[in-house]
Amino acid sequence: MKKLIALLLLIAINQQISAQKLVSLEDCESQFLKNNLFLLASHYNIDAAKALTIQAGIWENPTITAGLNAYNPERNQYLNIGQNGQKAFGIEQLIYLGGKKKNEVKLAQANEQLAELQFNDLLRNLKLQLRQSFYTVYYNSQKLETTDKQLNRLEELINSYSIQTQKGNLPLKDLVRLQSLYLNFKNERMEIVNNNINEQSNLKLLLNEKENITPIVSNVNFNKYLKTIPFDIKNLENEAIKNRPDYLAKHKEIEANQLNLKWQKSLSIPDITLGANYDQRSGAFQKEANLTLGIPLPLWNKNKGNIKYAQNILDQSKIEKQNFDLQIQTEISTAWNKWDESRKNYLLINPTLNADFEEVYDGILNNFQKRNITLLEFTDFMESYNQANIQVNELKKIVVLSAEELNTTINKDLF
Repeated sequence: MKKLIALLLLIAINQQISAQKLVSLEDCESQFLKNNLFLLASHYNIDAAKALTIQAGIWENPTITAGLNAYNPERNQYLNIGQNGQKAFGIEQLIYLGGKKKNEVKLAQANEQLAELQFNDLLRNLKLQLRQSFYTVYYNSQKLETTDKQLNRLEELINSYSIQTQKGNLPLKDLVRLQSLYLNFKNERMEIVNNNINEQSNLKLLLNEKENITPIVSNVNFNKYLKTIPFDIKNLENEAIKNRPDYLAKHKEIEANQLNLKWQKSLSIPDITLGANYDQRSGAFQKEANLTLGIPLPLWNKNKGNIKYAQNILDQSKIEKQNFDLQIQTEISTAWNKWDESRKNYLLINPTLNADFEEVYDGILNNFQKRNITLLEFTDFMESYNQANIQVNELKKIVVLSAEELNTTINKDLF
């Protein structure tokens, strides 16, 4: 029976492991670019804008007219369209004046470029979400590993103390003390698990993945975020201006609005309709061939409303661009300060948290088992040890997340 239970446990563990997908950040980003549904859907905006550019370059179709005799009362004949009958044909083509078609094409091309920039900005923000979730899941898992290790040792102690308490060898208060510590660790673990469930769901959504993701992060991956970067706001701002698609999109919006204003002004210029027709008998001459020319009189509709609207939108986009300049400066300063402060905090405490810390833990545990220290001293140390390990992983996570936020702010991998 015991062998059967062990076999079932082994199968369950193997199934759990197989449901986990071990991946590096590079693997995640590669899968993200291929499978992310947000990106796949948004890419259609670029294709749609390209289609509108093609359409903008197409002229109106020519119009062909035909007039055929229905009834000739002189001959009492229907459809008298033969050699001695009557028929007329005409063709007309709208000719654009004032550079309308050229301005429309340029506006469509600007909107196409704007769609590409908006797609790249979506990619930038989703990439940040991906990295944030990836590292959060990893460091939360590290916290869980530490906490589970403590819980396993506490379970062993509680089982041992329960036996000794029942025998009357140990006071009940010591068992209660251990059980209380165990419950505290359980509650802390539940908070981490709940947070990890949300981040794991977000990670799977971004990757269009059904299996749980188990991130792989090496010390080399982490240590790169600790390098020193001087705070040169002008240089960082220039990098952001050069690299950020949302900033480039602000420029492109102004350009598109300028082109729209130019196009609206050109629409106020009347177009001409050029044509030719043939009339067999009803004109001034037999088999008459004529040229036609038509142009609307710009008496009432001079497109003033659309021109004014386009001008207002252009002025608005220019002011938004000025505000965005200030926003980028603030974002860079905030992101850099957050990363630098978290890096300093980690470097400040890191020298004290090395292999010696684990040796101290093992020493405390051995001394407690030998009754060299009291239960109160042991539980106090256990709480401090667990909190220290959790905080170290939290500090690491903050360093990485703040560094990735700085990367995204500049839209360049600084680390």
